Amino acid sequence: MATDHARRSRLAEVSEAIKEYGLAFVMVASYFGSGSVFIASQAGVAHGYTLLWAVVGAALLGFMAQDMSARLGIHGTSLMKFIRAKLGRGGATAVALFLSIGCVAWTLGLVAAVGAGVQFLSGGAIAWQPVAVATTFVAIGVGLLDYEMVENVMIAMMLALMVIYLVVMLPSGADPTAVAAGFVPSVENAAALTVAAGLLGTTALWPNFFLESILVENKGWTDESDLPTMRKDLAVGYAVGGVTTMAILIVSAAILPALGYTALDTFMTPGEALVEVFGAWAMVLFIAGAAAAAFNSIIPIMWTPAYIVPQALGHEPTKDGRLFRLVFAAGTGLGVLSPVISAALGLSVVDMVILFPTYNGIFALPLAAVLLFWAVNDRGTMGEYTNTLKLNLVNATLVLLAVVLAALSIRDFIGMLFGGGL
Repeated sequence: MATDHARRSRLAEVSEAIKEYGLAFVMVASYFGSGSVFIASQAGVAHGYTLLWAVVGAALLGFMAQDMSARLGIHGTSLMKFIRAKLGRGGATAVALFLSIGCVAWTLGLVAAVGAGVQFLSGGAIAWQPVAVATTFVAIGVGLLDYEMVENVMIAMMLALMVIYLVVMLPSGADPTAVAAGFVPSVENAAALTVAAGLLGTTALWPNFFLESILVENKGWTDESDLPTMRKDLAVGYAVGGVTTMAILIVSAAILPALGYTALDTFMTPGEALVEVFGAWAMVLFIAGAAAAAFNSIIPIMWTPAYIVPQALGHEPTKDGRLFRLVFAAGTGLGVLSPVISAALGLSVVDMVILFPTYNGIFALPLAAVLLFWAVNDRGTMGEYTNTLKLNLVNATLVLLAVVLAALSIRDFIGMLFGGGL
């Protein structure tokens, strides 16, 4: 009897904690997709443990960007409402539609990644194309569930992903001294710097700038006294995302170079290599985790257009409202075109997984970063809670990183997109 009471008490405590926290897991789930698995794996195979410091830096940068977005929502308004107030309905709608193209592009790549994972695990018996179409409809169904239910799914998925990759990492035989040295910032060459920038860029996801400023209201965070709770939430969420990314990097650094790998063909390559060392179980965990991460990302990414397009038009969308549901279903539903886009442009799944997030990094991230920087420094919106000098330095770093990466990448991106892929 006492045991049952204690069990119910623990469950009640967990339920209360989820109600109070959990938003950060939605933010982390949106950035931690198949692209993150690929970049972390590439960092490990090409540069060993030397870029572990960049994973920590990326998590800190993501935390700080989300802190600014949350403060905007708590002390001022949502980012898109700010844009509408400053640019008017026409300007805000143009921004919202332009950014939404990036979300759809992401979805095209993510549903393809899920399909590729299933195709690989089935030994090619199931083609990726029908799985991508089915994944689209499943994502619509999950994304339209009650917010708290979706948040619980995101929490469970991110914790499961962390456990999966830690289980694969533990027997990898990584050198503890070399791992520890990887947390000391160093850059071997220009290629390492590019990968480090990729780790930073994939973590500072622009849809989260909008979502966090909107969803803080769902948690009841409305004034200065809620900032400690919000920051605890972000700390836990980004710690889970950071540890998971580190586990992937360490596995790749410990296993793949010894097997002769110097680069990766796909985000599934590490899984293929793990079969040689640990057996099929490690491969199944790695690939299933990558596919689950891809699916996890679709929902919060596609929530973004469902909120910002109506807000730009002057509406007040709610998660359960008809307009939100219509825009979400219509936007996410474009994922069924993934096989068509692949065939029309001659792109493989790997091409889409890499190129479509790159599109967002080049065109959407710089714009969103500049708009967030403007919002958190607007005294009419934030009042006495505008950014401090230290926060402005962080935000300026994000803006500068986004602009520099865009300038360096745009020519190659266009060539690859219309030249048949990588």
